[in-house]
Amino acid sequence: MGERTAFSFRVGTRLPHGHGRTGVISTPHGEIRTPAFIVVGTKATVKSLLPETVAAVGAQAVLANAYHLYLQPGSDLVDAHGGLGAFMNWPGPTFTDSGGFQVMSQGVGFKKVLAMDTAGLAASDVIARAGERRATVDEDGVTFKSFLNGDRHRFTPEISMRVQHELGADIMFAFDELTTLLDERAYQEDSVERTHRWAARCLRAHAELTAACAHRPYQALFGVVQGAQYEDLRRRACRGLASLEVEGHRFDGYGLGGALEKENLGTIVGWCAEELPEDKPRHLLGISEPDDVFAAVEAGADTFDCVNPSRVARNGAIYTADGRYNLLTAANRRALAPLEDGCDCYTCTHYTRSYVHHLFKAREMLAATLATIHNERFTVRLVDAIRDAIEAGTFAAFRAEFLGRFYARRTPAVRAAGG
Repeated sequence: MGERTAFSFRVGTRLPHGHGRTGVISTPHGEIRTPAFIVVGTKATVKSLLPETVAAVGAQAVLANAYHLYLQPGSDLVDAHGGLGAFMNWPGPTFTDSGGFQVMSQGVGFKKVLAMDTAGLAASDVIARAGERRATVDEDGVTFKSFLNGDRHRFTPEISMRVQHELGADIMFAFDELTTLLDERAYQEDSVERTHRWAARCLRAHAELTAACAHRPYQALFGVVQGAQYEDLRRRACRGLASLEVEGHRFDGYGLGGALEKENLGTIVGWCAEELPEDKPRHLLGISEPDDVFAAVEAGADTFDCVNPSRVARNGAIYTADGRYNLLTAANRRALAPLEDGCDCYTCTHYTRSYVHHLFKAREMLAATLATIHNERFTVRLVDAIRDAIEAGTFAAFRAEFLGRFYARRTPAVRAAGG
């Protein structure tokens, strides 16, 4: 089918232990060498950065959110521009999240702690009361109340697929229900089964929309694995999605989603890697801390995304090989060094800590831009180095050296908790 099948994945070098590997995902808009960090541009923009700057930090692909773009400006308008890449002037591969995260963040988790660690938290800290929620789940889909103006909107698997087809990303995700770590076991079981039924509906809608848009490049569809911290549910979800076939169509890859306990992240990813097809890529949704990255890659994640590098940058938190520090402290007011010694990013090669500190204190917009450039480059460069280490056979040594240095200033208790 030529261009219509311009999506593939080939495995490269495998780790001798665990499920980690390198590989290449091929899309109609270019290749992604894996493992890869996918930079988040939720609303068709990486906050404070030009697309050319995103490319300059080494990003191979960007991820936007279908729910947000559906609300504003509307997926039909993005479609009129020729799809997400053309709309935001990004020539490379693109991903779109299905809106599944908003099922939780606007629903059961609205204005609550979206935690990877629930130690010391009560259910009321994590789970919103029904009357407070902006999203409600039923068997057919989810009803949302817009965070923009309060209007009511409806997402079903079929609507999510239509929206994502209009957005035109190279890789999109099936609509799923995301739960919290403190939802009861019985609800987690129901959610996994509901997500599977929604996945089948997504496959069917995707097949119909693909056939109706034969003039466009093929968009790959990833199924999303739920199951929280339960091994049997995770494995059941993986097996169900891996075997799911609707009218000859199967998933092109898989997203590992849902609530994850930080200390068990690698274990949970490993369960999924053991059950999912070896020849399909695996995307872990929502992680970027260095220890999580190493654990995820070793356990078998090929790509992953997170808003954290840009989000914390806007608050003056800077990643370096020696850990994360607060740029806004008085110690940086006269610091004439770059944000990180030896960093090759645009910010570090042109500006001092003192200058960027000044921008934050003066509340200048350029502060967010320069800090974000550095943090995104730090994360992309780390994952690139992990990929190189796998290919060179030095992954274990690199992991020990990097994490030992990054967390050296933290106490053992804090380091173990990832704090």
